[in-house]
Amino acid sequence: MTKLLRIGTLVGGGDAVRVIPQIAPHGFESFGLTFWQTTGDTDLVETAKRVRELQAEHGFIVSTLGIFGNPLTGEGSNADTLASWERLIDHAHLFGTDIVSGFTGRLTGESIDASIPQYAKVFGELSKRAADQGVRIAFENCDMGGTWETGDWNIAHNPTAWEMMFNAIPSDHIGLQWEPCHQMVSLIDPIPQLRKWVDKVFNVHGKDATIAWDIVREYGIHGPKPYVWHRTPGFGDTNWTDIITILRQGNYQGTIDIEGWHDPVYNGELEMTGQVHALHYLKRCRGGDFIPNPV
Repeated sequence: MTKLLRIGTLVGGGDAVRVIPQIAPHGFESFGLTFWQTTGDTDLVETAKRVRELQAEHGFIVSTLGIFGNPLTGEGSNADTLASWERLIDHAHLFGTDIVSGFTGRLTGESIDASIPQYAKVFGELSKRAADQGVRIAFENCDMGGTWETGDWNIAHNPTAWEMMFNAIPSDHIGLQWEPCHQMVSLIDPIPQLRKWVDKVFNVHGKDATIAWDIVREYGIHGPKPYVWHRTPGFGDTNWTDIITILRQGNYQGTIDIEGWHDPVYNGELEMTGQVHALHYLKRCRGGDFIPNPV
């Protein structure tokens, strides 16, 4: 199935056992299980057991476990984020995945430069833990409203930051959870970026963007009018055939997991309509089903 390059979607980790049986029959081939700031009271051992039962029934894989918070500060609602990273790294094997993903965190209100030492301290230890467990850490490339100079949540949203991060922790167990959308929001062309960084991409989120270049030219990016929208694949500006081509040329062995719940049109009662359209679209972009050659 690595030849196939599985296409899946994201589900809340605490809700996976309820949601997956409802949507797996649509043809999703992988699921990324995500948690916001904390794994909370989710029993990971029991959840893994139930998910494995569903895997046996529907034939999907778990691509990633994700924890999205700020592990560098540990303040307020992020108090359990670092412990959740440790928890997911330790339990990943029960789900059959070797990738735990999330934000790097950052020093709130500080620059990316100022956050690098704390990042190196926290994830230096987590990368050792991950290596011991045979797990890889993948950072999503979302800016979460931050810039180079200030922000919260994440520093891994710019290629210069990636260079600093990977230089600070030169580990094969540290990489990216990449998607074109977050780069397009910064008006970065995702195609040449992916070609350059494909060796560090461990997981791909299926999320696209539409850029309104007419608004950019007239109002700029700091004016009163929105200039970019997050989109479900198949509705945005990106040619995903190009993305899959680059991934395959780079010997990418992961999945593309649709990140829904962002599209301004295909939301609400049209959410799964949009996601299943994206599923079929991405399957076409990869060439359809895998067909073995004659012997």
